[in-house]
Amino acid sequence: MAAKEKSLVIVESPAKSKTIKKILGDGFQIEASFGHIRNLPTKDPKTENLGFDVNNNFEPKFEIIPGKAQVVKKLNDLAKKFDKIYLASDPDREGEAIAWHVRQILKVPDEKILRIVFNEITPKAVKYSVDNPRSIDMDMVKAQQTRQILDKLVGYKLSPVLWKEMGNRKLSAGRVQSVALRMICEREDEIEAFIPQEYWSIHTLFNKDGKTFEAELSKIKGKSVEKTIKNKDEAQKIVDYLTSPQSEFEISKVNKKTISRKPTAPFITSTLQRAASSKLNFGVSKTMQVAQKLYEGIEIDGAPVGLITYMRTDSVRVSDDAQNMAQDFILQNYGENYYPKAPNIYVKGKQNVQDAHEAIRPSYPERTPESLKKYLDNDQFRLYKLIWDKFMSSQMAPAQIANKTIEVESGDYTLKAGTSKVVFDGFLKLYNDEEDDSKKSDSKIPDLEKGDKVDCSKVEPKQHFTQPPPRYNEASLVKALEEYGIGRPSTYATIITVIQTRKYVEKKNKALYPTLLGRAVSKQLVSQFSDIMDYKFTAGMEEKLDKIADKKAVWTNVLNDFYKPFIKEVDNVMKSAQKVTVTSGVKCPNCGKDMVLRTSKKGTQFLGCSGYPDCKTAMSLDVLQDIMSEESGDVSEQKPEEICEEKCEKCGSDMIFKTGPYGKYLECTSPDCKFRKPYRKSTGVTCPKCSKGTIVERKSKRGTVFYGCDKYPECDFVLWNEPTGEKCPNCGSLLVKKVLKSGETVSCSNIKCGYKKENENQ
Repeated sequence: MAAKEKSLVIVESPAKSKTIKKILGDGFQIEASFGHIRNLPTKDPKTENLGFDVNNNFEPKFEIIPGKAQVVKKLNDLAKKFDKIYLASDPDREGEAIAWHVRQILKVPDEKILRIVFNEITPKAVKYSVDNPRSIDMDMVKAQQTRQILDKLVGYKLSPVLWKEMGNRKLSAGRVQSVALRMICEREDEIEAFIPQEYWSIHTLFNKDGKTFEAELSKIKGKSVEKTIKNKDEAQKIVDYLTSPQSEFEISKVNKKTISRKPTAPFITSTLQRAASSKLNFGVSKTMQVAQKLYEGIEIDGAPVGLITYMRTDSVRVSDDAQNMAQDFILQNYGENYYPKAPNIYVKGKQNVQDAHEAIRPSYPERTPESLKKYLDNDQFRLYKLIWDKFMSSQMAPAQIANKTIEVESGDYTLKAGTSKVVFDGFLKLYNDEEDDSKKSDSKIPDLEKGDKVDCSKVEPKQHFTQPPPRYNEASLVKALEEYGIGRPSTYATIITVIQTRKYVEKKNKALYPTLLGRAVSKQLVSQFSDIMDYKFTAGMEEKLDKIADKKAVWTNVLNDFYKPFIKEVDNVMKSAQKVTVTSGVKCPNCGKDMVLRTSKKGTQFLGCSGYPDCKTAMSLDVLQDIMSEESGDVSEQKPEEICEEKCEKCGSDMIFKTGPYGKYLECTSPDCKFRKPYRKSTGVTCPKCSKGTIVERKSKRGTVFYGCDKYPECDFVLWNEPTGEKCPNCGSLLVKKVLKSGETVSCSNIKCGYKKENENQ
């Protein structure tokens, strides 16, 4: 590059720009375009203007996103002043499309604009990309553009069908999200249809020369007994035989074997999301947000440093440089025994050295989590440690596991015992994929030989019932989407977020439950659009998008092949579409008729009596969770009325809890009174202003939670944070709880005071 040339580098985010600026120095100006600046127009589908022309090979039309006009003007003003312009958006299809959109709005000659990509924001990677720029990959752009058009076609053509059938214009359908919803709904159907089957297991306690060990019945007449002992009578017959005086127990088999357990590949997007969910309790979106910050750069000693490689990837490739750095670190810190005889390779077949993607790994393997802990917040540290541990372990030697199993025979019965012991930890020193290892029994089996006799001191039958398949959580849903080939690394977080935002799915205790609305929507879509909602069809479309990016398919042909049968099917359904009533399985407490799903004028979903307008009973959708079994999902009998400790302020009668369209409320039990008031969660703290009321949780018109006196409007005392009941030792005001990024703190509610209570747990 000539010394006098001035260069501009355009990236998506300010954080990324700071890290690259530090690497490239003063010869470059770095500018953040803030991601997308052009997009297909978003219009009401009734206008038939979807941003592309279906009659002209889906020719797209793009427009500047509202609010980005000033960004476009600024970039153009800057572009005129520079000799070279580098577009440095992320190394995936979406990043390539962003670069192309920026190129389209820049009014400068083509030869001035260059595309650079790097998988990690390190000096070597960034400088290499600047020295080896390329042109924009239009095949990747077309693949991304095709995805946009497909998603718009499905969303904007299917959604009106739902509006017509379900009377709610806030409903929407999505090409991939609707298939994910189907998976969750079908799993719920399986759980509801599941009939538990009884089975028994037989457990024994043996001893030999004062040493005891446990065993379990494994075979009868040489055949496995797993879940085949169906009832107590069958189990008791076995117990009677094993406990009879004439029963003898002899060691029939002793098997000792040491196996090598190899490490698994470093993280890709899906495995990172799953591991972060199970080990850190992170949601998928949170994992990607934290990873994005680690990738773009963290301030370390006053300079931003990119700590991990690009986190949206399905490649397990590891660069030679990274392998060499890992080797040096392992040898220096753990010793030769912990490094394999040959480097671990996880790519099947020959590695593609031109592949821009790698597995997710630390950009600087020598930067240990502990060395960076003071620069990272808690979430960043935990995720970085997970990524570092996983990568470094993937480069280490196998663990050596000594397994020992024995079989004890008595007549037709064979009982089995086994233990496992790590004799060399190898990669397990840093990372263990098996979450249940900690639960495995470490009981020892005494040294026994075939033919040895042992005594049985205890026989215990245990009753079990088969369990339904578990509900999906975010991690297992990502795994299922990956296995079916639905979606791609960059889409998993969006898919899961969208179905929850639309209120089709709720997350409770990490499990994903389909809502009544979600099940109704899925049922309609599956029954009427079987192809679009088919797993194989959706996965096949993903493969076609990959082929477009790989120059193996023409994007317009893919769209035409999809559109013609699709729009014909949509038109046929719209002609015959009828209003659908969604029943809840709940009976009206007043008239006994079915409660059905309804939508208010503001779009709020609630349960209303099917006898409306004669019966105007309404309930919040939350009531469904109160009357449904968590285990089976079956609607059960409604709970008895819950009496509140508070008495009616009008007549002194008992008050009971009830649920309406706007949530929980209190109602007087006296038929002559029927006084109602909103339920306010009490803090138990006496109001310091009037000394008569109690501070309760309240909500503003915008839904913001605050705390105020329950004597309002007579007393207008309010707080923005929950009071603890303690008083400030400095000024006497109430102390309140505040939740910050660093954790929960207790401080004075009086801003002028500034008192903060020290954390006793630190």
